[in-house]
Amino acid sequence: MTTTKATARTCEKGHRYLKSSDCPVCPVCEYQRVPEAAFLQLLGAPARRALEGAGILSLAVLARKRENELLALHGFGPGSLPVLREVLAAAGLSFRD
Repeated sequence: MTTTKATARTCEKGHRYLKSSDCPVCPVCEYQRVPEAAFLQLLGAPARRALEGAGILSLAVLARKRENELLALHGFGPGSLPVLREVLAAAGLSFRD
């Protein structure tokens, strides 16, 4: 079994943390960041970053997407779909067929 060694890093805000992947996101900054769209606050950080990176920042844009399009995004998994289905339904929307 191969183990990956964590390296010590410091973000531009001065937070010190250990990271074993090459992901550049500071976990302290990510935890403190509050997304503007309320529905994004219900998701885990990887799924939230995936949607933000794809420009999906509103329910209207989200409703124009198919579920399989979201699942193709790096960082977005099937566990986030039920949350988004519920949010869309509460707004009288749904994913594109």
